[in-house]
Amino acid sequence: MNVVPQHVAIIMDGNGRWAEQKGKIRVFGHQAGVKSVRRCVSFATQNKIKTLTLFAFSSENWKRPPAEVSTLMELFFTVLNREVKKLHKNNICLRIIGDLSAFSPRLQEKIKQAQQLTKDNSGLILNIAANYGGRWHIAQAAQALSGKVLAGDIKVADVTEQTLDNEIKKLPLTDVDLMIRTGGEQRISNFLLWQLTYAELYFTDTLWPDFNEDSFALALSSFGNRERRFGHTSAQVQALKQG
Repeated sequence: MNVVPQHVAIIMDGNGRWAEQKGKIRVFGHQAGVKSVRRCVSFATQNKIKTLTLFAFSSENWKRPPAEVSTLMELFFTVLNREVKKLHKNNICLRIIGDLSAFSPRLQEKIKQAQQLTKDNSGLILNIAANYGGRWHIAQAAQALSGKVLAGDIKVADVTEQTLDNEIKKLPLTDVDLMIRTGGEQRISNFLLWQLTYAELYFTDTLWPDFNEDSFALALSSFGNRERRFGHTSAQVQALKQG
């Protein structure tokens, strides 16, 4: 029986290169990438994946040319405006994670509306990481615990791996089972650093606009053939399965 990961996270890389290979401007690739998002959301729903987290815009992406950043922001707004009703109809819960304060008031309001509409849906949880960085996420949790120490609510000794984990998870993200990166690069690029601790990593040369249902199925097949030991030996894992 195939093992399906509960939480899949994807770094959607290669939109710009895909467009350049076709002699198009980079925004053409980002627009094509939206179609891949639709395919992957549908595939995740059909295959009973509980959570899908997509890295749409990192905190480092502000360094890109201003025209490209501006186009990405407008595309983000347009996609939210066009897709959220479809997500809601399909019982999908949409969450936008990251430092949203950097976005325009117009975009922030659209994000708020989208999340409000879908918050009670019980199907796939779709997280879109926008202006997100793993170090930022951990720093936010550390600041919150520091504030509690200063207020006298907890002691320094109470700042443990578990209390930090609890604080980090106030931005509701479960640990990742499978992380996929398209586009040929083999790094995690400040994405979900805490949640990727025991994730299986899958890298593919396929550029994001070409990533489809078959590509996703290959990643799931690779995941299903791996033995996740979480610090145990292989013999212990097999014994636990039999017990």
